[in-house]
Amino acid sequence: MSDTGTGHRFGAAALIGRPNAGKSTLLNYLVGEKIAIVTDKPQTTRSRIMGILTQPGWQMVVYDTPGIHKPKDRLGRNMVETALGAAEAADVVYYIVDAAADFGPGEARLLQMIAEIKRPVFLILNKADLLPKEALLPIIAAYSERRAFAEIVPLSALLGDNVPALLAATAACLPPGPPCYSPEEMTDQPERVIAAEMIREKAILATRQEVPYGVAVLVERMVERRPDLTDIYGLIIVERDSQKGILIGKGGRTLKWIGAAARREIEAMLGVQVNLQLWVRVKEDWRNQPYQLRRLGLE
Repeated sequence: MSDTGTGHRFGAAALIGRPNAGKSTLLNYLVGEKIAIVTDKPQTTRSRIMGILTQPGWQMVVYDTPGIHKPKDRLGRNMVETALGAAEAADVVYYIVDAAADFGPGEARLLQMIAEIKRPVFLILNKADLLPKEALLPIIAAYSERRAFAEIVPLSALLGDNVPALLAATAACLPPGPPCYSPEEMTDQPERVIAAEMIREKAILATRQEVPYGVAVLVERMVERRPDLTDIYGLIIVERDSQKGILIGKGGRTLKWIGAAARREIEAMLGVQVNLQLWVRVKEDWRNQPYQLRRLGLE
């Protein structure tokens, strides 16, 4: 796509932070569509998810990344490497923290990890709407003592409070360049991948304890049966028979709820009716198996 005018800017921003800081919520707000799933469970995001934000005079690719944590398996290591790799490649780094949470060893370790990044790093104090303004000042001071930030922006990713200020500061940091995507594009994620994530989100919401961390979803086929009807065949992968039983539920009740809830969101995305068929299969220790991770796009 050719440059649309003199002085146009184009670049990339990477969203990094601890689990549950609000990265996916901010990505969805920026692009105006749900392209990243959101739950209250840590490590919901497992791969880099790209959103596209087009504004007058500039365009930006936004990368949502997995929460940086202390990994316990191969999948966890891949997730942390993905997040740090996105931060290294971006023009601007959004370091997102939960302003309502106490500063702990996890944040200290993350700050050490990004200490060598030379690009502008914005400290984004998310969920600032949950705190009185005077409570933000000591938080800002505590983080500023540990690193110099290009910008410090308190905001609410859920409500959009102060997001315009974030975007104005970001645009000034992007390098000159023509837009690379049409204004209508919001992501490069294939519909099959987004559908799989929507199914996984509902599986997470329907279960508790250890089950969400052992669940993965693969959409094996999407077939347009008619212009107004698409068949989708999804495979939910778990690590143990006990997890399979929880996901299916008594009389198949839980799996039916997952399918119905996911189908509604997928139909809204595709704009057609969907026949969603789900199966649950056990793959022991899949989070440490390179073949399974590659198959799921996580290696």
